[in-house]
Amino acid sequence: MNHYQTEILSSYSQLLQVVNLKCSRCKKDAIYFQRQSGQYYCGEHFNSYFVKKFMRIIREDQLIKKNEKVAVAVSGGKDSLTLAYLLKKLQARYPFQMEAIIVDEGISGYRAHTLDAAKSQLEKLEIEYHIESFKDNFGKTLDSFVENNKENACSTCGILRRYILNKKARELSCTKLATGHNLDDEDQSVIMNLMRGDVIRFSRGQNYYKKISDKFVERIKPLRYFLEKEIVIFALNNKLTFDSSECPYAEYAMRGEVGKFLDRMEELRPTTKYSLLSGYDKVLPALNQFFIPDSIGVCEVCGEPTMDGTCMRCKILEKE
Repeated sequence: MNHYQTEILSSYSQLLQVVNLKCSRCKKDAIYFQRQSGQYYCGEHFNSYFVKKFMRIIREDQLIKKNEKVAVAVSGGKDSLTLAYLLKKLQARYPFQMEAIIVDEGISGYRAHTLDAAKSQLEKLEIEYHIESFKDNFGKTLDSFVENNKENACSTCGILRRYILNKKARELSCTKLATGHNLDDEDQSVIMNLMRGDVIRFSRGQNYYKKISDKFVERIKPLRYFLEKEIVIFALNNKLTFDSSECPYAEYAMRGEVGKFLDRMEELRPTTKYSLLSGYDKVLPALNQFFIPDSIGVCEVCGEPTMDGTCMRCKILEKE
């Protein structure tokens, strides 16, 4: 979601107050209308709904256990900083350790702003963080990697970011790696993997990385059942400092077009996004059984886990 979309959502919340729409719970001015439930929420009751749902997901899915050490991936955007904020709240309820990992891909005119937002909010939350860059880890920035092939920027970035996040989380002795993927992100990935005919990626679930290799830190996505717009409203309502600028490489990605399609379907049929992810989760165990191996080997170059002899990170570096 870019800067202009965030401004629109902020204006939308203000508009609900101007037209005198009231919270369904207390009759205070509403800041959000939830179409699937028909409920209007004021700031206080929206916060209550959001935090309770988050805590319920953590508890029911057993995402974080007492005394675990969790790495949280932070980019500086609303999703990852909302996640860090909520995990800090969770720490007050029961004990676990948490450290943040920020990846600097090296995107000119963009990354510096998001890094500032990430560091500022994490310092306010008193969360220790580590900054890892493409330049330090791979000798080049993302801009240099894709200088002559911008269409592959998102896939290159994703492969290298995941490599760094997993490796750093393991080095920090973390048992979980938390990412800020929201419902929109998850649905888009489901559709994109189907469109590509990528059965392996389509069959990966929440515990995929833990299941097939001890070198993969188990990934959790506590925000995967929250709409992107709900996260924006929550971040604005709690005055979180985040960057809403759009990555300059986003225009080359399929994800944006798939996102627009899903938004249109959600407008026509509210709950489409929830239903899609819920249905996917139901067939996931069967997909795992048929398409995901019980274990995998390690890259013959770097020693990190891979299904092939050489991991995707090393294949990218070999081309340079």
